[in-house]
Order: sequence, then structure tokens, then C-alpha cells
Amino acid sequence: MTGGAPGFLRVLAVDDEPPALDELAYHLRADPRVARLHTAADATEALRVLRDDDVDVVFLDIRMPGLDGMELARVLRRFARPPAIVFVTAYDDGAVDAFDVGATDYVRKPVRAERLAESLRRVIGSRVVASHPAALARAEEDPTIPIELAGSTRMLPRSAVRWVEAQGDYARLHTADGSHLVRVSLATLAERWGDAGFVRIHRSFLVQLRLITELRLVNSGYVVLVDAAELPVSRRHTRELKDRLVRAAKQDWSR
Repeated sequence: MTGGAPGFLRVLAVDDEPPALDELAYHLRADPRVARLHTAADATEALRVLRDDDVDVVFLDIRMPGLDGMELARVLRRFARPPAIVFVTAYDDGAVDAFDVGATDYVRKPVRAERLAESLRRVIGSRVVASHPAALARAEEDPTIPIELAGSTRMLPRSAVRWVEAQGDYARLHTADGSHLVRVSLATLAERWGDAGFVRIHRSFLVQLRLITELRLVNSGYVVLVDAAELPVSRRHTRELKDRLVRAAKQDWSR
């Protein structure tokens, strides 16, 4: 099913619940930047649309029967020219997986026109980046993670994270200007961000190695300084941390 409006973006909206799909389509059709809108009730229908038409962005529900939204997004990532992905869902437990598949945005239901307008702005920005290979390479090196901020979901660049603190099944991401709680375990982030220079210093702390300014021995053991924060280093992580700091320093000297 297709609708038209003056604009330039080709959009596909996918949701298995007709009222939710109708509401999403209504708001998207009302945006002057949308030139063509397709809708699909499941992943199979969505793939049929994508086979026949070029699409710039897919607004995608996550929980659907059959192939769900996250699985469909992984399929789309393998396209030669993959569309941008914006997840539209009533749940927040897919935010980390959305980050893994490179989603441009993560919108919570019920959708609001102004929130979708912001998503379209991000999509346009991501399309501009994709047209410049050097900028695209930088974006791939600095993925984003969805965070809740002021009642909406924002995409936080990994490079903005200074250190991470475990809080049960959640993790608190500390940045230069605040902190953000995300529904992902510290162990998961340690595994996914290890290649980006994040190092586990304690069962409750993950730190960007290059931001450590001091390793200090105190009465209870070692601590590191990151910005103004003094973070504990567990005994089991002390030797590995010292070795990595020494290797990092040698690399800096050899430049």
C-alpha cells in the first residue's frame, strides 16, 4: 500500500497491529519530507516491498509474529544499500540490540508527530553521512547506544562514554556532562566495547583506558582516576590493567 506527499524520502512502515500501523502511517504521511510511503503488516510483506522498490528508511516494530523486527533489521543490514532503520516499539528491552544493528533511532510508542519528525531529521543526517565514505567510516568506528532522555530515546555516541558502572541488570553510562541508565549488563558492554579501548577494572566498573590519568595505591587497594572520579580496581584486574597502561604508554612514546 502506498501514499504520496511532496518530499524526497521513500519510507516503509512495518507493524503487525493495524491501529499502530495506521497511526504511524498517518504521522509519516503528514510530514512534507516523505515523498512515498509503503506499509507492511509483517516482515514477509516488508521484504516484498523492498524487493520491488528502493526505500530510504524503514520504521519497524520489533515484536511481530514470524520474523520479528530485530531479525528483519539484521537481514536489511546485509543489503548492498541498506535502508536506515528506526525501531518503533512499546518496549525498551530491544535498545541494546538496536544499537548492535546500527539503528538510526529508537522511538517508543505511543508515537508523537514531533518525535517522528526528529527521527526523520536523523535519517536525513545519516543519509548525508552515507554519501561521504570518510564520514561513514568514522560513524562505523563510533556506534551509538539508545538512552532515555527527557521522555524520549536518544542515540548516544560510544565515544562520549567515559566510564560505565554496573547497577544490577542495568549499566550507568557516565559522560562528561551527566550519566544515563541503560538496560544492558556491564558484562555485555565489556565484551562489545573491548576492541574500542574499554577495560574492565572491577566487577562493577568498565573504563575507557585512554582516559585514566592515574593509578593510585590506597589503603584498601588500587584506584584509578577518570576525570574527577576515583574508581576502585579489584585485585583480579590489577595486573592486567597495569600491563595495558604500560603498553598504551609505550605506544604513545613510539609515535
